[in-house]
Amino acid sequence: RTMWEQLMKNQVLVSSVTGWVVAQFLKTIIDCMLNKSFSPERLVGSGGMPSSHSSTVCALVVSSGLCFGVSSFEFAVSFILAAIVMYDATGVRREMSMEQDIFKLNMEQFQEKLKEFVGHTPLQVFAGAILGVILALLVNLMY
Repeated sequence: RTMWEQLMKNQVLVSSVTGWVVAQFLKTIIDCMLNKSFSPERLVGSGGMPSSHSSTVCALVVSSGLCFGVSSFEFAVSFILAAIVMYDATGVRREMSMEQDIFKLNMEQFQEKLKEFVGHTPLQVFAGAILGVILALLVNLMY
């Protein structure tokens, strides 16, 4: 078997990558609808709705649990990683809000754009988490 075939048999990897790709695609569509223009940066950029970080790590957690069981080392590591990533995603946004006075000098538009693309609101993280769980369950049905 080729390396590609071996990678495609890795349910945990496929679930996680699918979580990221679908979230980035949805984020781009939502941004396009809201701003009425296409921004290619949204296809790979961070920030926005839904959180691709949350979608990726939640797909990782669910698929690890399904493949190895919730008492496994793999599940434990992915669960802790997901908790850190999602906490950090909302923490960055909160920190940026506290630091906004620094950017107010003569950069208000810059600051607003930066806040928009850096970090996530709790709703964006939650939406990404739900998306990741659903995608991992769907990928599991294919395996």
